[in-house]
Amino acid sequence: MSMELKKAIDQISKDRGIDRDLLVDTLEEAVRSSVARKYGDHLDFEVGYNEEQGEIDVYQFKVVAAEVEDPDAEITLEEARAIDPNVQIDDEMGFKLKIEDLGRIAAQSAKQVIIQRMRDAEQEIIYEEYKDRKGEIVSGIIQRRDRSGWIINLGRTEALLPKEEQIPRERYKRGDRVQAFIIEVLPQGRGPQIIVSRTHGDYMSALFSREVPEVADGTVRILGVSRDPGSRAKVAVMSKDRDVDPVGACVGIRGSRIQNIVQELRGERIDIVVWSPDIAGFARNALSPASVSRITVDEEEKTLEVVVPDDQLNLAIGRKGQNVKLAAKLLGWKIDIFTESRFGELNASRKELEQLASVAEMPVEKFLSAGFTSLEQMIEADDEALSSIEDMTPTRLGNIRLALKLLAPAKAPAEETGDAPEAVAAADEAAGDEPEAAADTAGDTAADADVATPEAPADDAPAVEADPVAKPGE
Repeated sequence: MSMELKKAIDQISKDRGIDRDLLVDTLEEAVRSSVARKYGDHLDFEVGYNEEQGEIDVYQFKVVAAEVEDPDAEITLEEARAIDPNVQIDDEMGFKLKIEDLGRIAAQSAKQVIIQRMRDAEQEIIYEEYKDRKGEIVSGIIQRRDRSGWIINLGRTEALLPKEEQIPRERYKRGDRVQAFIIEVLPQGRGPQIIVSRTHGDYMSALFSREVPEVADGTVRILGVSRDPGSRAKVAVMSKDRDVDPVGACVGIRGSRIQNIVQELRGERIDIVVWSPDIAGFARNALSPASVSRITVDEEEKTLEVVVPDDQLNLAIGRKGQNVKLAAKLLGWKIDIFTESRFGELNASRKELEQLASVAEMPVEKFLSAGFTSLEQMIEADDEALSSIEDMTPTRLGNIRLALKLLAPAKAPAEETGDAPEAVAAADEAAGDEPEAAADTAGDTAADADVATPEAPADDAPAVEADPVAKPGE
């Protein structure tokens, strides 16, 4: 029996990777707990593992007394001298207890303690193994599904793929092999909780590092990733070596490298964007495959005013605003997109307002802040609405009314006849027919695109749709 215990300790230590001394300590603690449960905490005893015999020794200690008041803690001098003739009063003697005498309940308790301690030890080992692997790609087998997501068997432990970290429309079944990206390792009561993701931006960076040697060795750097998981992504890259084309390195010969990543992400289209320190140049690349006519940069508000040819608006916006949203998120700037025709109309309206503002000796920004963006709006407004403009005075109001008649003599009579407002409304409606889009982003949140018309932008050009990789300028 004793040698069987020794073999069991050695086998468990080898199979589960648990330190042998830790197992021995666990056994001693389990037996100690069982003795205390049977005899009580007041009993003076020691538990130790006998390496030579391969068994657990339990010794009870009693004090030699002239009169015994507690038989569990004391022994008479006569009884003690029958064992050791040289013993004296107040000496302490040890007596070996048989573990078999502990009883079934105590043995059950010892077994529970051993099992729990072994689990704790195993969990600690697994946590130590995985805590420094955050940011790595792991592979496992889909095991089961619970309310939080899918449980993936990694071999020695399990990982959780939460619903929010799954690629939309991606379906799994038990037994499927799946790869994912470790985003968190949490020590918890039932063991370390390994959280993995397939939608994280860093997962794509890790895939590029695995598939592209130039990314792995640092020659090509990935400076940003924005994703619409399962649909489309934009990856900003730069090269430290002038002789290395970052786009070509990531794409590979005939797209061999990028195709491996696309397949792993279930057909997600990837645009490789060349990073530039010039935000306007970076924005041109990010909005590819659309061509850009001009870009106005507002450094203070971190806003880009982008003008594109009329026939390029659909490409710039993308399906459901996807292209401009991803570009805005990649840049970290707000992007307002206008067609050339619409931009021309807005500039014309701005010039008219500037003329009116100069007559009133007021900054044109006062008009814009009050919501007046065109001469037609000023003509339609009554005196009360115009008086709400900041710093407006009766004298300035009179000057504005006079200037409106001079700047727009055909529209001024609208106050008397009521016909002009309808004409202005028609003009506004016609102007509103020009496509216009705005995309916004803040930090890592996805940009919101507000598209006026057409209501549903057409799909990207067929040539772009057929190729999973869209290079800047194509």
